[in-house]
Amino acid sequence: MNLLTFIISLLSLSVFAQDSISTFRKSKFPIEVETIIGVDNFGTKYYEINNVFYKKTAEKTINYSNVQLGRLTSVDVFNPLKLIAFYKDFNTVIILDNRLSEILRIDFNTVQPYKNASFVSLGNDNTIWIFNQDNQQLELYDYKAKSVRATTIPVVSNALSFTSNYNYAWLLTENYIYKYSYFGSLLFKIKNTGYTKLTERNDDIILQKGNNLYFLNDKTQEITPIALPNLLINQFLVTGETMYIYDSKILHEFQLKN
Repeated sequence: MNLLTFIISLLSLSVFAQDSISTFRKSKFPIEVETIIGVDNFGTKYYEINNVFYKKTAEKTINYSNVQLGRLTSVDVFNPLKLIAFYKDFNTVIILDNRLSEILRIDFNTVQPYKNASFVSLGNDNTIWIFNQDNQQLELYDYKAKSVRATTIPVVSNALSFTSNYNYAWLLTENYIYKYSYFGSLLFKIKNTGYTKLTERNDDIILQKGNNLYFLNDKTQEITPIALPNLLINQFLVTGETMYIYDSKILHEFQLKN
């Protein structure tokens, strides 16, 4: 390598380091599951093996299974007292308490008008967000009143990923990243340049593109790479300032330093 090439390489590395979110490894431990669903601030782990949903604390492990509803599509564990289990094949949501006992069953096949849900996530009060793939829009559904509180304008490309908290919802499509208010208003729209998954962290967003993760600042809408060691990212989770990366055998825990 000649001197000029070496200097250019050093400058490139310096720029990347300054323009990335730094992390440091906190711990790692072996765990072999099909899907890591969540890890809370108390170290409780939620995961799925052979279509069974597990909750593992330091004291015990409990599980929930419902084979009559087919494959478990997703579980939203944002509120540990109200877990949202979604079975897409049967268009049904099961709301579970912290002991994984069934609180409520919502069968969208029987809801009028009919809703064909492809993504489901927690809302505020007695609501859940659903992405209705028939009309390509998000709906904030009140499961107590059995009515829709808010809807968004339909999108024109396929939905890839969805997340929410009590106040906002974020939808990733093939073309754009959207953020919506609790009332269904569009707050911003950003071009998708190859991202395939997103998750929320304190109103900011973590995005995945290939085997790399990126930080979307909610205030500036700027997207910054997250500096990580070379790991296979099968799944990633974020709880507060902690990021978890699962490589199918080891769960790696990192501290975000932004």
